[in-house]
Amino acid sequence: MALVREVRGYTPEIGNDTWLAETATIIGNVKIGENCSIWYNAVLRGDVNAITIGNHTNIQDGAVIHTLYDGSKNPSQTHIGNYVSVGHNAIIHGATIEDDCLIGMGATILDNAVVGTGCIVAANALVLSKQILEPNSVYAGVPAKKVKDVTPEQREEIIKRTARDYRKYASWY
Repeated sequence: MALVREVRGYTPEIGNDTWLAETATIIGNVKIGENCSIWYNAVLRGDVNAITIGNHTNIQDGAVIHTLYDGSKNPSQTHIGNYVSVGHNAIIHGATIEDDCLIGMGATILDNAVVGTGCIVAANALVLSKQILEPNSVYAGVPAKKVKDVTPEQREEIIKRTARDYRKYASWY
């Protein structure tokens, strides 16, 4: 059974039909939508500020989601939209990921960055603090830079399909 723990008076809220791997860790001020999946060794640590996750979103193995303390000079929260796939070992720290995005394996997205709707962030990319990513774009590199537009076909075939596939994979468990 996943570790789901209250801290600072906040108990995680987990939506209907959301699957949690046995080694997932969800702590504190975390709200997860419906039809999501949180995979093995993923950590959603809402101990110092809020984390929200929309519907039909998957947080894959080893991903870490955290924030900056709400009492600090530049606090941050993490907000992840609907139909988002966060790849294996990605780190999202106090950023906003809008709907229909794919965050590649090992990518890092830092505080107060915004990943626009329909974006693909390539594997191992580094999105800097306060960086704003243009919607429907592919970003890659260190630091991440726009490399091309996402076509409507890519949005359906890569982004939406991955979210749907992870819902199917969760049903196997």
